[in-house]
Amino acid sequence: MKTFLILIFSLLTFQTAFAKTIYVGKGEKITSIKDAIGMAQPGDTIIIRSGIYKEGNLQINKRISLLGENFPVLDGEHKYEILTITANGVTIAGLKLVNTGTSSLNDLAGIKILKARNVYVKGNELENTFFGIYLSNSNNCQVEGNKLHATAKEEYEIGNGIHAWKCDSIKISNNQVIGHRDGIYFEFVTNSLIINNQSENNKRYGLHFMFSHNDEYRNNTFKGNGAGVAVMYTKGVKMYNNQFDHNWGSSSYGLLLKEISDSHIEGNVFHKNSIGIFMEGGNRNKILSNSFNENGYALKLSASCDDNLIGKNNFQQNTFDLVTNGSLVLNTVERNYWDRYEGYDLNRDGVGDVPYRPISLYGTIVERMPTTILLWRSFLVFLMDRAEKAIPLITPENLKDNLPAMKSYDFNR
Repeated sequence: MKTFLILIFSLLTFQTAFAKTIYVGKGEKITSIKDAIGMAQPGDTIIIRSGIYKEGNLQINKRISLLGENFPVLDGEHKYEILTITANGVTIAGLKLVNTGTSSLNDLAGIKILKARNVYVKGNELENTFFGIYLSNSNNCQVEGNKLHATAKEEYEIGNGIHAWKCDSIKISNNQVIGHRDGIYFEFVTNSLIINNQSENNKRYGLHFMFSHNDEYRNNTFKGNGAGVAVMYTKGVKMYNNQFDHNWGSSSYGLLLKEISDSHIEGNVFHKNSIGIFMEGGNRNKILSNSFNENGYALKLSASCDDNLIGKNNFQQNTFDLVTNGSLVLNTVERNYWDRYEGYDLNRDGVGDVPYRPISLYGTIVERMPTTILLWRSFLVFLMDRAEKAIPLITPENLKDNLPAMKSYDFNR
């Protein structure tokens, strides 16, 4: 056994020692990237000199590193997928990939990873690609520090920026995604991390999660997207310290939670969204220490939600802080700060001495008849809400904060 291990170590050392670097481009012996890939051996590095390369679809089926010098341009000429990776341990860095083909049948991408492991895609620029970076049935891959920008006018003209399907243990970090259909898309992706990304002005969602369990996304910015962020049919998701900003429109929201359970939403900022969080069919989730500022609706809670905890959040300058479409509410709301709270704190313990009912009569009416929003800020609305506070009849009796905070929480400490 000892002799066998020594032999394996010797072979690996031999292979590493003889790995070579191949240069491609003007003034080099090799001017074709496709030729360089063909002659490369596993472990080799190909360095592409600055220039424009139009070589159709390049297929990488061996463990190599493909590195760009001063961002050489790989042009798909509006016809081809540019890089297709089917080998483990490939590195792609420092390239500019532009103008893939488009297709309603095939998901053509700037960089596509198929059934591979340990692929590293770092520091590339992608412009006007149909799909940007596409991972399928791949594990332990990293997509880091890439810039993806598309200029399609309609949703059907473009694919997703970073698209992952049926993957495990992948990391998406420090990327910028602008102008795609969905900025980041996860379906059947588990045990993965999305961190420090900017997803802005995408046609549909900044982030779209489906059937993807035990994932975490934190410190991301989702701004100005068509419908915000959607996390659906998922359990065990952690959502920490993200920014949901200016996701505004008639059917838009900062964050949609649909059929989601046993998840944790903490430390996020929801600013100027049509709806901060819209939860439907959510169970056993914790919504803690978030800031809801200047939203249309801060939190919409469907009657199908059960056993959720909403605590220690700040609700400030929202048109409506909390609305629901049912009368029986089985969730816990406690220790939140509400800027409309008019109670008192005689014992000075920082907690209001009387409960706060965040659902207004007018908010309940608007939820049932949206056209009544035209009466907003009218004297009639003022009278209705004052009457409901004195004698609650329509708003849910058990949806109240028994321990409202007197001061807003400072989450920056």
